[in-house]
Amino acid sequence: MKIAQALISVSDKEGVLAFAQGLAALGVELLSTGGTARLLKDAGLTVTEIADHTGFPEMLDGRVKTLHPKVHGGILARRDLPAHLETLRAHGISTIDLVCVNLYPFEKTVARPGVTLAEAIENIDIGGPAMVRSAAKNYAGVAIVTDPADYAGVLAELEANGGALALSTRFALARKAFAHTARYDGMIANWLTAAPEGVEAGPEKPAPAPAPFPARLHLALDRAQTLRYGENPHQQAAFYREPGAPPDSIAACRQLQGKELSYNNIADSDAAWECVKTFAAPACVIVKHANPCGVAIAAGLEEAYEKAFKTDSTSAFGGIIAFNGEVDAAVVEAMSAHKHFVEVLIAPAFTDAARALLSAKQNLRVLETSLEARGGAPRRALEFKRVGGGLLAQTPDDFDPGPQDLKIVTKKAPTPEQIEDLLFAERVARFVKSNAIVFCSGGMTLGVGAGQMSRVDSTRIASIKARNAGLALEGSVVASDAFFPFRDGIDILAASGAAAVIQPGGSVRDEEVIAAADEHGLAMVFTGARHFRH
Repeated sequence: MKIAQALISVSDKEGVLAFAQGLAALGVELLSTGGTARLLKDAGLTVTEIADHTGFPEMLDGRVKTLHPKVHGGILARRDLPAHLETLRAHGISTIDLVCVNLYPFEKTVARPGVTLAEAIENIDIGGPAMVRSAAKNYAGVAIVTDPADYAGVLAELEANGGALALSTRFALARKAFAHTARYDGMIANWLTAAPEGVEAGPEKPAPAPAPFPARLHLALDRAQTLRYGENPHQQAAFYREPGAPPDSIAACRQLQGKELSYNNIADSDAAWECVKTFAAPACVIVKHANPCGVAIAAGLEEAYEKAFKTDSTSAFGGIIAFNGEVDAAVVEAMSAHKHFVEVLIAPAFTDAARALLSAKQNLRVLETSLEARGGAPRRALEFKRVGGGLLAQTPDDFDPGPQDLKIVTKKAPTPEQIEDLLFAERVARFVKSNAIVFCSGGMTLGVGAGQMSRVDSTRIASIKARNAGLALEGSVVASDAFFPFRDGIDILAASGAAAVIQPGGSVRDEEVIAAADEHGLAMVFTGARHFRH
């Protein structure tokens, strides 16, 4: 199919001038609208504006300009049906063989702070999706180009084939076009779900906050990369990025060096980063198999690393390290001194000296991401878990208690120093797989028990791991992600040397558990909030 006439109307004008120039050089006649037409004319191209083509002016502040039979007839007419072509001739309609359209920037508009509902509404494209869908439906006779990344390939094929595009190319472009409009419509539907029924759009009406759980959830994710394999080599995998991914997320990170990230690298990096960014003090988090195996805060990152590594140097081997501040050469040298093999290193910044040292570790994946929303701010998006035939959705676990949220339930009250460590331990426990038990002291983890079916087994494991690392538990504090169902866990904590416990409370045996703590001389506080993590 040879391209004789093309319609170009884009909001994202990246590369469109060169594309139009290439089409013109092949003898393709150009139709265009508004700002795109001005851009092409200013560059010296011959362009027919849509109003001149249809004989009908743009109207309603540009809301109606391409919704016309001379546009959609020229796109939708089947080239293999003589009756369609005769209808075009009878009404003086010429065929449009290529449509180059991308849509009003709704995503960028609603991402702006303080955007109004009226602004959002005016950035819902109508004519654009109509043309895209028309051209994609009629791919047998029309090429639809929605992505600037395709401009060069389309031009190259046209130049190599006498101005024609293969059917396979047109079909591939059509599939991409329908994905483009589906993503666009899904994004609008999700955003507008929050608007109260019958709300009047106007400059004085601020944009609504997104509703947590719309009746129909439209997922529009962009593939960031195809991965070598999934959790295991026999599984296929890919990484998808959500539109408007928060700047302080793994999805928005920049890889500075190292091998390609794997499925497990990304999952574990997310666990490490989400934990470390909740701390205001310089912090280091080391993650292995989705669980923190060492977490610490200190006056500086090097000290925080040393403390975190000390928790469990065995598990730290081959782990993920995340910092919440700029990594300097001293931090890198400390890692090297321990001969610490690391899969991924994450931080918001790296000094030039640190980058130079890290460059010698060619396989080490180094990620740089933002701390724009540091201090425990919740993610903007829902969290999802796939199940057979469906999807679970929930808001983030962003409960971050302070001293005022603690209820002292034992005869003995924790000291101010213990309260600091209890809150530190509770924050770490939020990121440990249930059942979670975390021993801490002096702003560092001492032992972590994770993912056991029995809370008492997690308690024993945390104690054993601390002893194996040569760390004393006398005077330590302990966080539990959920209540103690029996006193046996408290008995083990006390025997290990713990002095204070933080837990949500809420068991039918709370009184029994509190009595056990009093018996052992432990201080215990309740938060009232569970932190299961599955």
